Amino acid sequence: MRWLVTGAGGMLGRDMTDVLDRRGEPVTGLDRGALDITRYDAVADAIAAHRPDVVVNCAAYTAVDDAETDEDRALRVNGDGPRHLARACAAAGARLVHVSTDYVFPGDATTPYPEDHPPAPRTAYGRTKLAGERAVLEELPDTGVIVRTAWLYGVHGRSFVRTMMDLEARRATVDVVDDQRGQPTWSADVAARVADLGPLMGRGVSGVLHATSSGETTWYDLAREVFDVLGADPDRVRPVGSAAYPRPAPRPAYSALAHGRWRELGLPPLRDWRAALHEALPHIRKESLRETP
Repeated sequence: MRWLVTGAGGMLGRDMTDVLDRRGEPVTGLDRGALDITRYDAVADAIAAHRPDVVVNCAAYTAVDDAETDEDRALRVNGDGPRHLARACAAAGARLVHVSTDYVFPGDATTPYPEDHPPAPRTAYGRTKLAGERAVLEELPDTGVIVRTAWLYGVHGRSFVRTMMDLEARRATVDVVDDQRGQPTWSADVAARVADLGPLMGRGVSGVLHATSSGETTWYDLAREVFDVLGADPDRVRPVGSAAYPRPAPRPAYSALAHGRWRELGLPPLRDWRAALHEALPHIRKESLRETP
């Protein structure tokens, strides 16, 4: 099975190509410089040249706050880009996995959102990501898969976990919001699960799936867990409300996602967020030390 990964220079994209390569799957990774998904001609040419069986779209406009004043640009990447990929895949007979987000939901639930819960985004970023979901499902109703994830962190790139690690070394105390709940998710776990989809898509699996860690927590408790794993005093993390950090785009108060479809497909949900974090942190720390001059 031949794979093509777009957005291969990002956190999830790099993990995606690494996971597939370790599994011995033929994979081509194209970063933003190699493929601009907002241009249909470039997308069609890339798919014709590489002839993938499965395309994984990790390319996205992820500046949540900037999207509030730059929604047109965000829509070109998050909405038009996935449509271009879906149309090119349809023409070439390829399947498409498109990565989406919890921001398509309003964030006011009290229990995890199931895959079929009606979307109702409250931010420009969420609206543009929902546009991309709908484009893929319209163009590829039988061969397109939407994989929603949330609260991603990884070895590569910026993330909340990486920020907490940096702040632990530089500050005596850190204030972190304690009124937003979600599922911290290691990007390597998401990449591995997307790779699992290959054979399933060959048997006709399509539609929406949620790829987030099991369990849920707050940013505050996540920060405390990071400090604890690092051997630091978790009480150096202090809880504050979201009002202490006003942002142009409102953050979801609750963004946990349910994982019912994995069970239907015979696969377990991703592991508990604490187990993943404990395995991930040494790798993130090693990469952080490597990057430090």
